[in-house]
Amino acid sequence: MAGYFQKLMRDLESPVEVRRFGSGWFAGFFALLFAISGFAMVTALKFPAVFTTPELQIIRDWAGFRTAIHVMLLSSYALALLSLLLRPRKVLGMTALMIGLAATLLGGATVEGESAGGWGMFFGLDFFVVNLLATGFMFAPLERFVPHRRQQRLFRHEWREDLFYFLVSTMFVQVLAFLTLAPSQIINANTNSWDAFRAGVAGLPWVVQFAIVLVASDFLQYWYHRLFHQIPFLWGFHAVHHSAKSMDWLAGSRMHIVEVVALRAVTSLPLFTLGFDAAVMQAYIGFIYVWSSLLHANVGGDFDRLGHWIATPRFHHWHHGLEREAFDVNFAIHFPWIDKLFGTFHLPEGRWPKDYGIPEDVPTGYGGQFLYPWTRTGKKLDESGGAEPAE
Repeated sequence: MAGYFQKLMRDLESPVEVRRFGSGWFAGFFALLFAISGFAMVTALKFPAVFTTPELQIIRDWAGFRTAIHVMLLSSYALALLSLLLRPRKVLGMTALMIGLAATLLGGATVEGESAGGWGMFFGLDFFVVNLLATGFMFAPLERFVPHRRQQRLFRHEWREDLFYFLVSTMFVQVLAFLTLAPSQIINANTNSWDAFRAGVAGLPWVVQFAIVLVASDFLQYWYHRLFHQIPFLWGFHAVHHSAKSMDWLAGSRMHIVEVVALRAVTSLPLFTLGFDAAVMQAYIGFIYVWSSLLHANVGGDFDRLGHWIATPRFHHWHHGLEREAFDVNFAIHFPWIDKLFGTFHLPEGRWPKDYGIPEDVPTGYGGQFLYPWTRTGKKLDESGGAEPAE
């Protein structure tokens, strides 16, 4: 089994030269993507109490939802067969066929859900699929047609780790929501005297509320972000995010679970305690998912003027740069003028960082990175890539 998985990974990560159009690689890749997505959705429908997100019920109630799953599975079969015909290596096509067959045996698009109740806890498997497909189809074409680094591949170094981070942050949406909303719920329970103020905020036009949330949350995130750079213990958590050596839309998912909870708690405070409309909250959450992926994306464009006022990929890439000039700059998420106010703005005209990451020996793999804040030794990488004691 391990050998088969290695063959699959080797084929997915094969050089660009052997993935050209007509080689069967693209057919195999999309067959695998659709098969996995279809299997995950069928599983969610089969066990709704365990694997479905309540907020996505509106999508599951859509008349064309099951038809879309059926088309997805049929497409995976057709593309898998095409890949098997065109490609000397058969592992992509065969894997897609097996996963698609498993989805069919489980019930396919017509699967009936189990009536048994769950444990009162769910894992957002449907949310993972919807988020992955929506974000991937939004940014993968951009990174291919208007890239900053044209030679960087979709399946670049460490993509598996980042995909796993993406999986954790979406599958555990209920747990994360419970932990991050706890501070807001405590404040709401003890601030009945704020009701008049909350009513005034709720009465503002929707667009005004959304603009206030953007600015207020960015001020909070700026100082939150800066503290995680300046306090050594907190930096151990944030170093995991900065350990990514390549930047693309998936790299933004690499965040330690403790930092994810703390960040979402900070950004949710103005949303849930000051009376903002629920629709504003939902719009902001959706916006921040897309915006974060954009800032980390391998998308070109210098935007020398715009980058002084609205965060762009080049602005945020400098925050991840390995050069000395890139250390502790560009903490804002939406508005670079906040960095200007506090002296941390850095956007040299027409230039991008040469490399990404940090001069620190952060382990690879989710387990090692989860423990890193407590096992951190302060070692840095030497020029050959080995570890040496920090000065």
